[in-house]
Amino acid sequence: MTEADFISTLRHFATAPSARGLADDCAVLDIGNETLVLTHDMLAEGVHYLPDQDMADVAWKLVATNLSDLAAKGARPVGVLLGFMLGDNDSRFVEGLTEILAAYDVPLLGGDTVSAPGTPRVFGLTALGTATHCPPPSRAGAQPADAVWITGPVGGAMMGLEALRASNGAGTDSTAYRRPTPLLAEGQALAPLVTAMMDVSDGLLLDASRIGTASGVTLAIDSKAVPIAAPEDRRADALRWGDDYQLLFTMPTELTPPVSAVRIGTVERDQGDGPLLIDGRVPAADRPLGYRHQHLPPRHDAPQG
Repeated sequence: MTEADFISTLRHFATAPSARGLADDCAVLDIGNETLVLTHDMLAEGVHYLPDQDMADVAWKLVATNLSDLAAKGARPVGVLLGFMLGDNDSRFVEGLTEILAAYDVPLLGGDTVSAPGTPRVFGLTALGTATHCPPPSRAGAQPADAVWITGPVGGAMMGLEALRASNGAGTDSTAYRRPTPLLAEGQALAPLVTAMMDVSDGLLLDASRIGTASGVTLAIDSKAVPIAAPEDRRADALRWGDDYQLLFTMPTELTPPVSAVRIGTVERDQGDGPLLIDGRVPAADRPLGYRHQHLPPRHDAPQG
């Protein structure tokens, strides 16, 4: 069963409106006068981080990826719940956790611990936030003639992982891969203005196609307009790799984003071409648009979404 197959099966149970059909970054739950935004992401050893990586970086990335989902909804974090697998270098994990929770002023609210010696470690985190604008943005809502924007370059995490593997981190900058930055302030500023928004975790092209699918439109991307943090001859890889956690959003063309961002395309009516056009063409079917989890051995030459 593929990731998409499994999620499709789960949609039979996710009937509450707050689940958003399992087609968004977060669940959105109205309780009294408050709108809660909830997300849960996991990191797996050998898939999302290298087995010999500093566990302080693993803790940072675990929290950051979840906060990035809140950022895509324009939410303000109120706390996290940690699912922790005991193992080597737990003290370093605690140090990294301390750093990021302090950096973003987010309290730990609880969680659970398990032990499974001899198996790859997997960590989970649930992040809770409150909406700063209602309704919080979703992947749906992009309209024909909207502009497509991104907050910054992609490909930095790809280059960071390659640097980390090549030198074990000595003398190289692998920060983009090890310690991504959740764009919380940017998401909150954008939330009242965008028609659709998500964070880029599985690759720009794949995530753009997800907005197109959810919105029933086509996102026409100008590949040369996309800012990249990689050599030019790696542009195609950078657009597919993922793990960059920039915010990808659509907005009426007459509006100017209140944050630093680059326009990379236009929303068009879906005329049977599908949810994505790259430089005016339908993407080739034989090349993945980004990273999808599969029931296969982990590999580190593919994007790690």
